[in-house]
Amino acid sequence: EGRLEFVLGGQVMPDEAVTDLDDLLVQMTEGHGFLFETFGVRPRFSWGVDPFGASAAAPVLFALAGFDGHLISRIDYDLKDSMQKTKKLQFVWRGSASLQERQQIFTHTMDQFSYCTPSYLPFSNRSGFYWNGVALFPDPPKDGVYPNMSLPITKETNSKDLGVTVRYATLAEYFRAVHDADLVWEVRGSEDFLPYSTESHQAWTGFYASRNILKGVARRASAQLHAAETLFTLYRINYPDGPVTKDWALAKLKALRWAVSEVQHHDGITGTESPKVADMYLQHLTQAMMGGEELLAAIFLLPECHSGIILAGARHDLEQYVIVYNPLAWNISTVINVTVTFPFARVFDESRRPVPAQIQRSALSNVTYDLFILADLEGLQQTKYLISFSEKPCPLKSKCGSTFEAKEVHFETRSIRDWKKVGSRLLPVLSECYKLMFDQDTNLLHSITHLQDKRRVRVTQDFWEYRANGDVKAGPISDNYIFSANGSAVRAYEAVRMEIVPGDIITEIRQYFYRWVAATAFFLIHSRSNHLSQCFGSKVRCHGLEQTYSLGPLPVNAEVVLRTSSSLKSDRTLYTDNNGYQMMKRTHRDALFLKRKLLSLLQQSCLTPRCHRTVMLHRRLWNNLPWNLGYNLTLNDSSVVRPTLHVMLASKSVAAKIYQREAIELQHRPVVMPVDLSPHARAVVLPPNLHLLSLSIPGWNYSVRSGQLREPDYDRVLLRIMHLFEEGEDPELSKPLTINLKVAALQLMCSGASGTCRSSRRFGDDPFSVTISAKEIRTFFVSFNSRNL
Repeated sequence: EGRLEFVLGGQVMPDEAVTDLDDLLVQMTEGHGFLFETFGVRPRFSWGVDPFGASAAAPVLFALAGFDGHLISRIDYDLKDSMQKTKKLQFVWRGSASLQERQQIFTHTMDQFSYCTPSYLPFSNRSGFYWNGVALFPDPPKDGVYPNMSLPITKETNSKDLGVTVRYATLAEYFRAVHDADLVWEVRGSEDFLPYSTESHQAWTGFYASRNILKGVARRASAQLHAAETLFTLYRINYPDGPVTKDWALAKLKALRWAVSEVQHHDGITGTESPKVADMYLQHLTQAMMGGEELLAAIFLLPECHSGIILAGARHDLEQYVIVYNPLAWNISTVINVTVTFPFARVFDESRRPVPAQIQRSALSNVTYDLFILADLEGLQQTKYLISFSEKPCPLKSKCGSTFEAKEVHFETRSIRDWKKVGSRLLPVLSECYKLMFDQDTNLLHSITHLQDKRRVRVTQDFWEYRANGDVKAGPISDNYIFSANGSAVRAYEAVRMEIVPGDIITEIRQYFYRWVAATAFFLIHSRSNHLSQCFGSKVRCHGLEQTYSLGPLPVNAEVVLRTSSSLKSDRTLYTDNNGYQMMKRTHRDALFLKRKLLSLLQQSCLTPRCHRTVMLHRRLWNNLPWNLGYNLTLNDSSVVRPTLHVMLASKSVAAKIYQREAIELQHRPVVMPVDLSPHARAVVLPPNLHLLSLSIPGWNYSVRSGQLREPDYDRVLLRIMHLFEEGEDPELSKPLTINLKVAALQLMCSGASGTCRSSRRFGDDPFSVTISAKEIRTFFVSFNSRNL
């Protein structure tokens, strides 16, 4: 009857600052699928009243999902004031510089009172319908008295000569009235509304690093979901009558989809929830991930799909199979790490040929070892490796395979009190791509030379700490939401120790940062490992320097940052990632986040599989703000966090070609699982400028019209493909690309996947040839024929 109108329609109202495109799509797809399956409708308007800032990727996503209007609220206070004075709170937003008008969407910005009416008006936020109070519609109380409220919106209101009629309305009614006014609206480009400030010195940028553990687990769950979805879909296509129970598998996937979706809430992934709610998110994620691992293992262990190695008389306690699954639709060569308990090992492929590997003592444990394996992986395929262990070194190297046994080189601990003459004793550490110079007087990084371009860049990195004020009477505070320093940063350590582990595959630089506790003792508070990959010709790209950190517990009201200084000239301009979809230009006035694109012949990029502020790695806070105390919004986070950063230094032309793919490969690393058997299917490989965003079986049955429950549809496959490059970013890779999907049936959908886009065109003579333009996301429901996959 039209008495219910659903807005936004995802599983949650998601954050827009720290969420990834994959996860925004998952939560929206699940929510829209539920609404369509249950009510036969799909949302047409967004309702983003509470996220802490507005991303430019959101209007792109909503426009591609078929939305007709977009609503935002929390934007910088002085910008909102200016827009309100100039009557520019409504505009047409073109979030993507490449897609332009193909994804533009009419956008309404709530005024300074947001979703509440001002309290000084007769019909205030305590009258009629209050967002956090009591809903009093459609009829007033029988006695005519509104409890704890003033006047409702009635004919008292509309009898005044204001030239307008005020009534409660749905978004559809409001946007229809605006449309019928037939006005011309200003067009805004791809700029966003981040960061968000509520007043001077109240920048809401703290949540970029709040609850680092939760952010990391959420991203790992997202990566596992992508791997499990693609693996199960391929399994169903190739083995439709296989032994893995489809209802059981779909239940595991749905639980993981739900857990990944709910944590995208703007008070979830942001870390602005109470501790017990954060614990709930972690519990749901870990339980769902256990189910995801069970599903992956069930498919990997299928005996009828096995084409593995036969071991005659093998000692199973000294030999182990490892299955490595590549969840991306690209062929990749990479280095995987397997934690083992033996000091010596050899690695073989399915044909018993030795595989290059390296083993060394773990930096995190004295009883385990890191086994690095050079892996060649086909798109959406599993590769088996056999690891043969030994407690003693092999006497004959010629018969021991090609495993390199790496040993640490130790350097003397250096106290900052003894830093006198620095830069006089430099130690080179080389790979085929880089030469890193370390200062032996400080044990810190001194410079990086990009060997291909023969350019040396002065680069320093160390840890600094901000002390936060916890008393609202003493000045601005830092909390879950806001970062507000109580003074300049100070060094977070007093001494540095270094170890270098040179190897054939990985060279690892370990730095240990200590803080003095007593005259003769010091505690480790930070450690860092730099992984410098070798190139192996053209196999493994070694543009990146992988950095992993371990830090915590921190003292209360401490915020630790990684400070990086470079001799490259930035012209006070940086570029930051926007939900894993596009890069945004940031001038000096803006807060800085992840990626820095420096205006020189070289470009330095920083990629990460979880969100951070520019360099903030961890924070632990407590304050006496009544709001935070009342809702237990404390951030007394005593955890030890282990974030990872991936730093690249390359020419601008090379960096433009690889940084997006490097970021995706960092997020969707191969799945490594010790098993005995595995299925086998043909590889799936997309061109380098296209990324397989989704390949899943939603299981929706679309039974709303018949009113009868039916079995889930296991033959309906959701497929999303995204063009990675911006228009003009690369002379070749930015071009539109036409591919043949080789499917039995295909239906073009909106990105929310709950309905056919009204703006879609019918395909021509070849219905399965699809053209994808720069930054475009194409969504389909397809039916595959396994022999054509």
